[in-house]
Amino acid sequence: MQAITSSRMAAIDANCEYLGIKRLVLMENAGTAVARAVKERISTGNVVIIAGKGNNGGDAFVAARHLSGFDVIVILLGRKEEIKTPEALQNWNALENTSIPLKQVADSNALDRKLIENADIIIDGIFGTGVRGKIRELESTAINLINASGAFVISVDVPSGLDPDGGKFEKSVKAGITVTFHKIKAGLLPHEVKKYSGEIRVVDIGIPQDAELYVGPGDIQPFLKRPATSHKGDAGRVLVIGGGPYSGAPALAALGALRSGADIVTVAAPRNVSDIIASFSPNLIVHALTGDILLEEDISVISRLISGHDVVVMGMGLGTADETLCAIEKIVPLCKKAVIDADALSPRLIPLFNNKIIITPHAGEMKRLSGLDVPHDLKERVKMIKDFADDHEVTVLLKGAVDIISDGIEVRANRTGNAGMTVGGTGDVLAGLTGALFARCDSPLEAAASSAFINGAAGDFAFCEFGYGLLATDVIDYIPTVMKV
Repeated sequence: MQAITSSRMAAIDANCEYLGIKRLVLMENAGTAVARAVKERISTGNVVIIAGKGNNGGDAFVAARHLSGFDVIVILLGRKEEIKTPEALQNWNALENTSIPLKQVADSNALDRKLIENADIIIDGIFGTGVRGKIRELESTAINLINASGAFVISVDVPSGLDPDGGKFEKSVKAGITVTFHKIKAGLLPHEVKKYSGEIRVVDIGIPQDAELYVGPGDIQPFLKRPATSHKGDAGRVLVIGGGPYSGAPALAALGALRSGADIVTVAAPRNVSDIIASFSPNLIVHALTGDILLEEDISVISRLISGHDVVVMGMGLGTADETLCAIEKIVPLCKKAVIDADALSPRLIPLFNNKIIITPHAGEMKRLSGLDVPHDLKERVKMIKDFADDHEVTVLLKGAVDIISDGIEVRANRTGNAGMTVGGTGDVLAGLTGALFARCDSPLEAAASSAFINGAAGDFAFCEFGYGLLATDVIDYIPTVMKV
């Protein structure tokens, strides 16, 4: 059974909003499914709903409205003013206009133990996938009372307290049925949690495949924040290896990485273009290599630079001289993580690919690597990229009108961007951006997918201002607009 993590589910939820599917609609569908599970269990009786202050509680509030004919009471663990999301608050407000009894409980002593003990069914809507860290006292006591009640328990999405991603947990509600939404949560899969989850029902709440396939604002959320205690370098150190025949391409990649939030970006470039690259911006650190092209003699210096950086972005403007390709073949195995683009996309590198490498080809470069034409049909293109990524254990970001991203296991697609981005240099910006995101996360798929969205969205902002006269530098300037919290 295909499982999903809580962070991925949160991204999909946000992507639904981006597609025009309101969270309120998803909450209504979720709560209706929970109420249906109650009706399948009993036809009359006492239903006690114990709800938290997040969206899990909001699902439970919806369930209460759909239980006409039952003796329903809703217990909110907290105050109305503490409800965390507009959707949950709207559904609480709707309950205030009904005859359903509502209780707001601020501390564990105010919990009505007798009421909970006399319930025929308890709906557990305390945490769901929102549990983080140690369980606090009010919620902890509520979980104990639910488990001691003897009532049949229906948990909303995940039994409260259970880690939704399969990690360790302090305590959990023991449910008879867990009604989980869209896909089973990863934390429900281990056999040993069966005593907490009971029967698991996976319910469709109206999330379309597009919200999962196409990259959206939900995917980029992890890259938009950083701890207040961060120090220089914590947000990523990127080494760009490029230039020789060309100077603009590595400079664009480096500036793209900086605008994407990387703390330190170093460019290692042949001596003939190093000063030109440095002149693009005082923010760039440029290390001059020995000759007019990348050579094997540079590897000892580059090896030391690699050790001080989190990710290498390589290929932009290097040219395809045989000496350079030989050097690249020796550099790739030295990289902890790498983004390989442009001139470095040689079939000679395929045996060196691994699961810590992202390649960013356009259709012509993909043909050079695979020996195959890239199909025009989207499904065929997806299959080709997924198969190539799987065969070579590499993550592929195929650039195009619709970008295709795959690590051989999952596939994402990106629809941001426009025809104005055919101007030279936007692919170099994307490579730098991808490197900056990859420096901050362990997943090459998430880094590649998010960078495709950000790059295209920045290009869309640039197109609104400049039309078909947009430049790659305009895309760089709009990256922070897309990445604002």
